[in-house]
Amino acid sequence: MTTLATRNTQDTTTESTLFVAFELSEKTWKLGFTTGHGQKPRERTVTARHHEHVLNEIAQAKRRFGLPDTAPVVSCYEAGREAFWLHRFLQGHGITNHVVDSSAIEVNRRRRRAKSDGLDVRKLLSMLMRYHHGERQVWQVVKIPSVEAEDHRHLHRDLETLKQERASTMTRIEGLLSSQGIRVPSLTKLPEQLDALRLWDGSPILPGLRRRVLRVYAQYTFLSEQIAEVEAERRTQLQTSSDASIDKVRQLMLLKGIGINGAWLLVMEFFGWRAFKNRREVGGLAGFTPTPYQSGESAREQGITKAGNRHVRWMTTELAWSWLRFQPDSALSVWFRERFGGGGKRLRRIGIVAVARKLLIALWRFLETGVIPAGAVLKEV
Repeated sequence: MTTLATRNTQDTTTESTLFVAFELSEKTWKLGFTTGHGQKPRERTVTARHHEHVLNEIAQAKRRFGLPDTAPVVSCYEAGREAFWLHRFLQGHGITNHVVDSSAIEVNRRRRRAKSDGLDVRKLLSMLMRYHHGERQVWQVVKIPSVEAEDHRHLHRDLETLKQERASTMTRIEGLLSSQGIRVPSLTKLPEQLDALRLWDGSPILPGLRRRVLRVYAQYTFLSEQIAEVEAERRTQLQTSSDASIDKVRQLMLLKGIGINGAWLLVMEFFGWRAFKNRREVGGLAGFTPTPYQSGESAREQGITKAGNRHVRWMTTELAWSWLRFQPDSALSVWFRERFGGGGKRLRRIGIVAVARKLLIALWRFLETGVIPAGAVLKEV
């Protein structure tokens, strides 16, 4: 009987693919190239955001590895300040690109570990090949929004930034006056109030402090005007636009306890362009997924992942408190009172996160199927 010898054959599809990893920084980009595991990567540095240099390096890498000009290219880079324009640029030139969530990249757990752009780019190359070969859990790939969906985010994010800056100027004014033992109940007509304010000894505010307070107040007034303009633009779109995303905003606003701020942010950041398969995807993308720790007889809960969209997570938590107030007879509010109502502040803060997750899922189902959350009521028209 003759035994046939077996032969290990290599997969030529891997060798014919060029893998590219980008390590992005402000002034330079580090590029790593390879065609498979066990091969020393080719590393090059190019000027940041220089399109032609990137394409030239990819063409040179193909010639260096003996690949035809038509060989497929698979690339990756970490999500960051470059956002998604680079992804669209690479896709436009026929390159399959993956934008990776940097928090999902595995790292050495030793306390001290070497780190450099060269090491980072080689790590990305290794993980890119593993992902390409089917190991889908090696990292998390970011869902790329359309150009229109990304542009819709600017309005509410601009509004959020303006409100934060206005609150900062308000705190600065209050701090300046508090340093002299003065407190104003409101910033309305502050210049007129300054004339009537007196220090501890009955003397008027000194001119240096007065001028500084007025300069900060001018910033406060300017920011308030910009906020009013952005809110007016949002109201106009809500009243006149026929876009599908605006329709979802209107639908959410039908529920009592949800206003334009919450509805607009949830739709533009979350529900307007994402397609969810189940409730786990909804909770996971918002960062509401629990993180249990269990090893042997040791078991504890570490809290939520906080790995999703921070804007959605923050707004949903705020809406959860509003939901308890304006929807007291809903099933979700009743559940919260029964389970956490008798506890202290810490227990209630833990419970409100659970309410936020359940509420987000209920709102997703309401938009998808039109089913009102159990026990909830609509606004009176």
